[in-house]
Amino acid sequence: MSRLTHAIVMGGGLAGMLAAHVLTRHAGSVTVVERDALPDGPGHRRGVPQAHHAHLLWSNGARVIDELLPGTTDRLLGAGARRIGFQGEQVTLTVKGWQHRFPPTQFAIVCTRPLLDWIIRDQVLRAGDVDVRQGVEVAALCGDRDRVTGVRVRDVERDETTDIDADLVIDATGRASGLRHWLSALDVPPPEMDVVDAGIGYATRLFAAPPGATTAFPAVNVGAFHRAHEPGHFGVVYPVEGDRWLVTLSCTRGGVLPAHEDDFQAFARSRLGHPLVADLIGSVEPLTPVFRSHSGANRRLYPERHEGWPDGLVVVGDSLTAFNPVYGHGMSSAARCAAALDRALASGGTTRRTQEAIGAVVDDPWVLAASKDAAYVNCRMRASDPRLVGEHTRQQRMFADAIIDKSIVAPEVCAVVTDVISLSAGYAELGSSRFLSLMHREASCSKLTGPPLRPEELDLVRLPAYESVPTA
Repeated sequence: MSRLTHAIVMGGGLAGMLAAHVLTRHAGSVTVVERDALPDGPGHRRGVPQAHHAHLLWSNGARVIDELLPGTTDRLLGAGARRIGFQGEQVTLTVKGWQHRFPPTQFAIVCTRPLLDWIIRDQVLRAGDVDVRQGVEVAALCGDRDRVTGVRVRDVERDETTDIDADLVIDATGRASGLRHWLSALDVPPPEMDVVDAGIGYATRLFAAPPGATTAFPAVNVGAFHRAHEPGHFGVVYPVEGDRWLVTLSCTRGGVLPAHEDDFQAFARSRLGHPLVADLIGSVEPLTPVFRSHSGANRRLYPERHEGWPDGLVVVGDSLTAFNPVYGHGMSSAARCAAALDRALASGGTTRRTQEAIGAVVDDPWVLAASKDAAYVNCRMRASDPRLVGEHTRQQRMFADAIIDKSIVAPEVCAVVTDVISLSAGYAELGSSRFLSLMHREASCSKLTGPPLRPEELDLVRLPAYESVPTA
């Protein structure tokens, strides 16, 4: 692909802004088209309904973004985001019990999604190399079945359409992408698609944290309590900017989310596998109503396999691969897409090779999220990925459970698992001879019977000690 004259990015969210920034290195001009009015600061917008809920930017994604936009992590931390070291600075209940707080080997940046989106958008736009057209929606792709030559946009307020020419068009419009409709209008069949939908729903509130708790108290993650053939229930308490706790409760299909404010704490106490989350929010001030959504299906497109894929069109971010947000892989995957796009354009790759490179970097987070959700009761699957379907999946799940069982009590095993979950190491590492050897030979700590909270942490949030003595 030779030097581009003009590139268009459809969608002004995180994935779109990172892609637009990368394109400024390879195109004479770059235009972002966005239906929403983008807030001039950290603010919610209609096009990102999931932004109310808990988000993690894993260390791999943070490093990639800092390579693309130096100083981004420092700005986030300066604005009140928290750097959580895993597993030392989080208290986690897994399906196999409480995780020991081993010394951190990876990290995640935790803040509200609007803050993260705004700081990245500001980093990109302050350079002045990206033109953003707000309040316009994509009506169609221009071109034919062989090549996309631009975008037809409609001004939402004036209801006027305009064609914008481009050498390259990037779809970063997210889960609600109209890609199938746009391709159909060009007589292009849709790409293959896998869906793994556990029916995840989310309910979130912000609370005023006790003084000092956002810096000196660990993040909390109470995972699904192991009940066979029942929906999974989850709860997290994350420290975010403004001395607040962001608390997200969730469940898989068949569970019932708290619908009202009075139900929120009751859900945390009755549905989760431990009362820690309910105890933490029981005496602090709620700052918001309950925000709910059901947009957690894992869905992956495979345009790189499409024999008739048109030149000049590339798909990134949630438009390409959308994840259950509970695993925190969406934002890191968007960053990985942008970095892959940058490398492919620098090497002069074709549209197909560019899309293949992008597909390769979302494969690990895809299989991590989809294989986990496929195990939940009432999960709806429409997938051809051989790693997700077939008789061997039962053995895979048994091995995954064995990994969790070992990692919560063995620091070196935990470090490898954390590397993989944070996308700092490939998924294949879990099948390496080194890791399998660790699984068999590393000595284990005793299992914990309660959350591993230190006395000074309990004092900070005014909670009594929980039973957490090791047991054989």
